[in-house]
Amino acid sequence: MTRALLVEMFDQMVVAKDKAAIPRYYDPDFVMVSNGITQGYEAFRTGHETVYATGISYAVEYDDESWVEADDRVAVRLWITTSRPDEAPTRLELVLIATYREGRIHRLWELTWPNWSDLPAFEDYEA
Repeated sequence: MTRALLVEMFDQMVVAKDKAAIPRYYDPDFVMVSNGITQGYEAFRTGHETVYATGISYAVEYDDESWVEADDRVAVRLWITTSRPDEAPTRLELVLIATYREGRIHRLWELTWPNWSDLPAFEDYEA
């Protein structure tokens, strides 16, 4: 169940760049720790809304051998390729663990390489 929810979130929110989907997939008490950066729900929402308004696009691939799933949590290795007009695409490798509360992501721990916060595509993202 948690695997399906995570894949759906990436398809329906990230790839579609649908900022209205954020409250559908993220708990209001959401906290993310990503490469040492900690964000609550509002900072996460605002940052994604800012980036989604740009010409960025996303493609997501999963390491099907890496999924670990329990009733309220999931872990996976995946790649997100970001593309912007007139720039070479950037392929990010992620390892993430997400916990769920009432069907929405409550906590998220992730490591990305390269570090997403160092990329020009996210320079206006308020981390």
